[in-house]
Amino acid sequence: MSQTVDRALSILPLLARGPADLGQVADRLGVHKSTALRLLRTLHEHGLVYRQQDHRYRLGARLFALAQEAVENLDVREIAHSHLVALNEQCGHTIHLAVYEESEVLYIDKVESRYPVRMYSRVGKPVAITVAAVAKLLLADLPEAERRAVAERLDYPMYTPRSTPGASAFLKELATVREQGWATDLGGHEESINCIGAPIRGADGRVVAAMSVSAPNVVVTAEELLTLLPLLRRTADAISGEYSGHTHPKEAS
Repeated sequence: MSQTVDRALSILPLLARGPADLGQVADRLGVHKSTALRLLRTLHEHGLVYRQQDHRYRLGARLFALAQEAVENLDVREIAHSHLVALNEQCGHTIHLAVYEESEVLYIDKVESRYPVRMYSRVGKPVAITVAAVAKLLLADLPEAERRAVAERLDYPMYTPRSTPGASAFLKELATVREQGWATDLGGHEESINCIGAPIRGADGRVVAAMSVSAPNVVVTAEELLTLLPLLRRTADAISGEYSGHTHPKEAS
């Protein structure tokens, strides 16, 4: 990647944290203000950044439009969405769909709980990769050498006492997930939130996405949530069949 393109793209994550002025952008990139201004003007011309009246820059509307188009064009999301909604209608809890991309696990769809207690997860945001059920499912399917390499380069923040403490424990859990075909996060990210997950597979049997049901303890206990595992797995299998072309859409409903 050329240095100019690399610098221009580096501006976007900076502005994702909030508006910044020319000096802040230049300092973060380690370049002269004239260079930063030239990059910002180019991004502005393409609608990727916007210059506010206070002379600070923020992300532009075009960027959000592109992100939305990218999400909408993910076939697995399009196929899965009606199934996620149907599962939500049956159980009432928060439903997530996630994929593994560029060393991150990202939510690409979410159906909100019908209960007043809501989760702060957002579509397009990365998940807590060492504890999330969807992340365990996606990483468990990687070839062994890649799985081990990923596990060994991750950080292991202790969000709660139940968080995964390190690479050895993570690899052991991934092996279990790979064998049993489902995963949990029982208070590993937030002590009050439990989650169960199931894989969505393509025609070759590889995991292309993962879905989950999440609920807070005040709504349902971990034991009660686990009783939904058969329903969750049937939904994931229906999506897998439709995605891989092994099942007609009407048969997957």
